[in-house]
Amino acid sequence: MAKRKLIRFVEIGGFDNVVELDAGLAFKGKWASDFFKNNNPVVLELACGKGEYSVNLAKKFPDKNFLGIDYKGNRLWVGAKMAIDEGIKNVAFLRIQIQNVLDFFEVNEIDEIWLTFPDPQAQSPLERKRLTNPTFLEKYKTITKPNGIMHLKTDNDGFYEYTLEKVNELNHQILVQTSNLYRDFFKDEILSIKTHYETLYLKQGKRINYLKFKF
Repeated sequence: MAKRKLIRFVEIGGFDNVVELDAGLAFKGKWASDFFKNNNPVVLELACGKGEYSVNLAKKFPDKNFLGIDYKGNRLWVGAKMAIDEGIKNVAFLRIQIQNVLDFFEVNEIDEIWLTFPDPQAQSPLERKRLTNPTFLEKYKTITKPNGIMHLKTDNDGFYEYTLEKVNELNHQILVQTSNLYRDFFKDEILSIKTHYETLYLKQGKRINYLKFKF
């Protein structure tokens, strides 16, 4: 397993659809024009893991650019390799720490953000690491266009409730909220895209929470 991770980590260095660390600084404010070579909207998936959500969104929306962000290269390899093998050009991956997003994206550069099954950082002293704490939400607001949209999918009820509380405190506009996604919105083609972990959670009988709000 360790050897496979190392091999994948090395391989992504040669993938055209993966940008690592400081190499991404050159595209700040120019991800659409200079990286994707178009003027289409840019959508982020934060903590994208294996990146299958980004890849599937890219398939459904060829007129948008999708950029999955995570720090673990061996995970990003999965989505990046899938996109290469299937010839999907409107999705790419950026390997950085999410707390540094302001260094890699200009004000109002991003149209939409997805956060799919992030680590809930359940222990209260780790609140500062939760990807929907007020500090992170302010960063996301900064890089999204006015009235930009953010989506959250999570199996963790506590993280969902925490995020809902912070979104309300910051007076962002909630558009959709549900603690049982596939009961209430199972017909939605976009929301029915499932990550590897989401499939496992559903098999275990877990409910999926979903929140959509406007900054």
